[in-house]
Amino acid sequence: MLLHQTSLCFVCSHLTSGQKEGDELRRNADVMEILRKTRFPRVNTTNDEKSPETILKHDRIIWLGDLNYRIALPYRSAKALIAMQNWRALLEKDQLRIEQRQGRVFDGWREGKIYFPPTYKYSHNSDRYAGDDMHPKEKRRTPAWCDRILWYGNGLQQLSYDRGESRFSDHRPVCSVFWAEVESVPNRLRKSMSYSSSRIEVEELLPYSHGYTELSFF
Repeated sequence: MLLHQTSLCFVCSHLTSGQKEGDELRRNADVMEILRKTRFPRVNTTNDEKSPETILKHDRIIWLGDLNYRIALPYRSAKALIAMQNWRALLEKDQLRIEQRQGRVFDGWREGKIYFPPTYKYSHNSDRYAGDDMHPKEKRRTPAWCDRILWYGNGLQQLSYDRGESRFSDHRPVCSVFWAEVESVPNRLRKSMSYSSSRIEVEELLPYSHGYTELSFF
């Protein structure tokens, strides 16, 4: 989308699943393929400028979805760290963070600090991780932050990054609020427009709600 003179791109994806060693490389390949193959039709803007043709040509980009990156720890070790709310130790084993540090995926992309439990995998309609309901000898999926929101480009400031507690899925939804800088050049019909008058406040974008859990997640 184009908001005034600033282009924004929102990418929602479901990357390859699996927690076997090497599955993270398949997810990396998914990301590269999406970036390489996605093309948008060229549209002339009001200033006779061409709209961005690729994802990375946009000014502000937000990528969200079930990215499926896992935590490289045994189930019991991960559960112990979750019980202690030791997010730092868990994130050291987070595949997405590891792959980013190695420069193999999402190079230059940013993600907010995570201060909430892993969002996958939960038992149906409960607050228990699915592995808690299985026999210890059965193969259990290690809890992981599969659901993520990243951004790329200047002019974006993350105001919040959290998860919801909807139980209709084996995932917990994540949500984020951003402040976005938008370039606005006055035209002949809006000669008096100023930057401050074109700013959109965060509250205008949020649905009216009495509580966080009432938000609609998609």
